[in-house]
Amino acid sequence: MTTKKAKTGKTTTPRSPRISITFPPDLYQTLEVIAREKKVSLAWVVRDAAEKYVATDQELAADKR
Repeated sequence: MTTKKAKTGKTTTPRSPRISITFPPDLYQTLEVIAREKKVSLAWVVRDAAEKYVATDQELAADKR
């Protein structure tokens, strides 16, 4: 990602992309329970799961090389 200059002339950091995800009701409820138990946001739980998925997927891809 590139940085942008604000109208003030200062360099700003790029914003994180935002997305909308639709979950089946049972999965959404499970994610809510996990978030409540860990005392974090639902978004944090989803980001954490995505990071772990990507790390595992990359390990599997490296093993197949």
